[in-house]
Amino acid sequence: MFKFIHAADIHLDSPLHKLDVYDGAPVQQIRQATRAAFENLVNLAINQEVSFVLLSGDLYDGDWKDYNTGLYFVSQMRKLRNANIAVFIIAGNHDAASKITKHLKLPEGVTVFPSNKPETFKLPNQDVAVHGQSFASPAIKKDLSADYPNAEPGYFNIGMLHTCVTGKEGHASYAPCTIDGLISKGYDYWALGHIHKFEILKNDPVIVFPGNIQGRHIRETGAKGCLLVTVADNGKPATKFIALDVIRWFSLSVDATDTDNVYDVIDRFKATLTDLINENPDMPLVVRVIITGNTTAHNNLVSGMERWKNEIRATAADISQETVWIEKIKIQTGLPASNTLFETADGPIGELASIFDELRNHPENLSSLISEEFSALEVKLPIELKTDDDPLLLSDPKWLSAILEQVKPLLMHRLMKKDGGK
Repeated sequence: MFKFIHAADIHLDSPLHKLDVYDGAPVQQIRQATRAAFENLVNLAINQEVSFVLLSGDLYDGDWKDYNTGLYFVSQMRKLRNANIAVFIIAGNHDAASKITKHLKLPEGVTVFPSNKPETFKLPNQDVAVHGQSFASPAIKKDLSADYPNAEPGYFNIGMLHTCVTGKEGHASYAPCTIDGLISKGYDYWALGHIHKFEILKNDPVIVFPGNIQGRHIRETGAKGCLLVTVADNGKPATKFIALDVIRWFSLSVDATDTDNVYDVIDRFKATLTDLINENPDMPLVVRVIITGNTTAHNNLVSGMERWKNEIRATAADISQETVWIEKIKIQTGLPASNTLFETADGPIGELASIFDELRNHPENLSSLISEEFSALEVKLPIELKTDDDPLLLSDPKWLSAILEQVKPLLMHRLMKKDGGK
């Protein structure tokens, strides 16, 4: 029997994703998170007395800003060497050979696979053969696994590959391959990387993405870590997911349906957040709050948005003892179907309400209107406003309809106040 660790997508010293612009953000804690999670990985390997560690691509987020990243990594590898733990590394799209310009000599026992062709390394005094190939450039479009050698007879065979397999939403289509193609090599375990979510694609043989070891933004939610793999004397591997992250991201949905006022909504948020805290004890959390549902509190929520968002932040700080940071609050509520305050208004306000309803029921007309009026503006928008995790999608009818539903009560409420409520 022996044990090993399979991890991927470390993205060591990954830069902040604009978190420093948010007041109160735990900037320093998040800046150091990838290092702290990696130290958890190294300590786990030593404590579990594993034979080796596999790092399946994107160890680095890109070229080193300076040598501090390299020096830190060498220091962690020295700990593993001193514990007689071997390390096998393949480069992925973020740390491909063509992207990394700075280098430091790695300690003995650390093997980096070449990028020109697949290679096989056999562990001394252990019947284990590890096959792999690094990325030569960031955008590899060919199936690298096709050139991997067949399994070594009499060995426990591991294939290391940074790949999208058949494709995953939100991830670039790099080194595509098929599950059947991987199975055909006859390996016992495929240690994949690139997809940042833990997923077992097949149990026999084991083909698995461990996910990344530390979430870095709101698209990387939930527990993050590695796989501790135990190989029995019969050669069958058993996997166990081990969380390594030191700060955790969540998208928290709060259903405000049938609430009567905003404080009822905040009470529901408080209960939902309390459950999340209890499910993740002693873990700092970064949370995006999304309030949904039809409620009579909708008008007050939207018209007093700044106040209520800060009430939510204050509530989170109170019940978590400031271990929860609210990254963003999105209010996506609506009025109950029975609420006809706007629809029954007459005169110009009634006509405006009818226009809103027409655009909601026919979003293609809304898209056409936006295209005509704002096409020049859309071209001038900064690229980050169109590509970040909450982009402006001026050409998406569904996105426009959602925005319209948020704007309608705010506008109607203000117009009716100016009209004396008539």
